[in-house]
Amino acid sequence: MNKTFRLFQTMAQMDRLAVSLTRLGLIVVLVWIGALKIYRYEADGIVPFVANSPFMSFFYAHPAPDYRQHMNKEGEPAPANHAWHQSNNTYPFAYGLGSVIVLFGFMLAVHRWLPHVAAVGGFLVFTMSLVTLSFLVTTPETWVPNLGGPEFGFPLLSGAGRLVIKDAIMMGAALVVMADSAKTYLKRHAI
Repeated sequence: MNKTFRLFQTMAQMDRLAVSLTRLGLIVVLVWIGALKIYRYEADGIVPFVANSPFMSFFYAHPAPDYRQHMNKEGEPAPANHAWHQSNNTYPFAYGLGSVIVLFGFMLAVHRWLPHVAAVGGFLVFTMSLVTLSFLVTTPETWVPNLGGPEFGFPLLSGAGRLVIKDAIMMGAALVVMADSAKTYLKRHAI
């Protein structure tokens, strides 16, 4: 047996570790990002996505693009903008969204004991990621704006767009852990 074959054999045997690390990565990201929604800077930062989304804009009191004049830089204290965000329902929505995202992370975390719950959690993360990817179509801030230079618009992702596009990976990872949890459930309940 040559060394290349043995290397690939070793790589092929890492599938269980790969699925476990994928699940752990999703759990960490979901719980961390969901928990950050209690902070004003994070809640303020998601406003363009929510306000422009046909799936979520109804949660806010003020229509897009009203938010543009009330956006804060991360960590910037701006009491007038915070007052606007409070009247917009920005913070209660962020708390609710964060709670749901953390719940999805916990659903994935119970795979060992409740694989059927983890499988549903994987499906929900897939769905959430699909909705998040829709922001590339609905949110103007996901593309580099035309500020007079030659580089703007599609396919040039802004910081917001780069934040969103990562959900393509989360979507695939969610299906991997969903399928793994479903297989575990079926093995335990085989008739």
